[in-house]
Amino acid sequence: MAKFILSKFKVLDQFDKVERLADIVSYSSKTNPFVTRILEKERGCMFSVHAKEELKNIYDKTRILFLAQCWNEKFIDELVKQGIKCFVVDNEPDLNMLLKYLEGNDVKIKLLLRIKLKENTIKTEKFFAFGLDSEIVNKRLRELNMNPKISELGVHFHRKTQNMSEWNLKYEIENMLDSYALDSIKIINIGGGLPSEYANTNVEVMRGIILKIKELRDWLNAKGIKMMIEPGRFIAAPAVKLTTTIIGIHGNNIIVDASVYNADMDALIVPIKLKVEGELDSGKSYVVKGVTPCSLDLFRYKVYLKEPKVGDEIVFLNAGAYNFYTDFCDLVKIETIVIDRF
Repeated sequence: MAKFILSKFKVLDQFDKVERLADIVSYSSKTNPFVTRILEKERGCMFSVHAKEELKNIYDKTRILFLAQCWNEKFIDELVKQGIKCFVVDNEPDLNMLLKYLEGNDVKIKLLLRIKLKENTIKTEKFFAFGLDSEIVNKRLRELNMNPKISELGVHFHRKTQNMSEWNLKYEIENMLDSYALDSIKIINIGGGLPSEYANTNVEVMRGIILKIKELRDWLNAKGIKMMIEPGRFIAAPAVKLTTTIIGIHGNNIIVDASVYNADMDALIVPIKLKVEGELDSGKSYVVKGVTPCSLDLFRYKVYLKEPKVGDEIVFLNAGAYNFYTDFCDLVKIETIVIDRF
């Protein structure tokens, strides 16, 4: 039976790599909640949360950075009463609702405004562009800097994870934020964006990305600004393997006892393709298909394997990010087993 195997050691090792890059780490909990539980127990990081349904995964709510989306005063009050006092807003109606709440309540918060970041290598017709225009962010920071209910101001932006070519962060921030804005803020959250390794990605650029992040951090720290990073995929992906069993072979087509619909939705959405443990560089190629009748249910369109047989295991690597499932064909949720290390 297919299952996810999560290595606690790998989670902590990946986290420690990220922690060396930033002043504050906030793990993006939506990426994999099993990772959240390990990090809350073992590391002193924050957790970025986008929905109230995610709150159940975190015991200490004071460690939450909540990213607002269409809230009201009642919901804000529920969050504050649970101990959540650090927020990100990406539109003016949500910001105004928060300010209205603060006027009538004796509470102090930390607030980050999400700024819209142009991504030239991403087709904008496919993705919603989150954030406020830079002109609005600069204007509102001037106003918010005088608000006694806000203990710290910051700016948030987010580069899509597998977008590996646009990392001139210092240049972009200098062109988005004016000098008054930079003097007003204490935190810049660069979002996640750190890529992970898949069959159809090139992580050789990772060294250059790290250098750009270090350059930005040094520049921000010199201005008295802390740099926050919000990784998800970089921590979660390599910490999990997906083990499946071959249930059929016809020609060069392999069918396994799982589906991208209950194990690897990233294959459809991003799309990325998982590496196979022990795959070869050449030889006979195979298609690895999921168990559903959907023609899109493909783990790998082409992978070189040595004499696979029905009953053999196929183990997919870097399978821990966004491994949520659908109920297509009444598929079951695949179990996650936590081990010390693999």
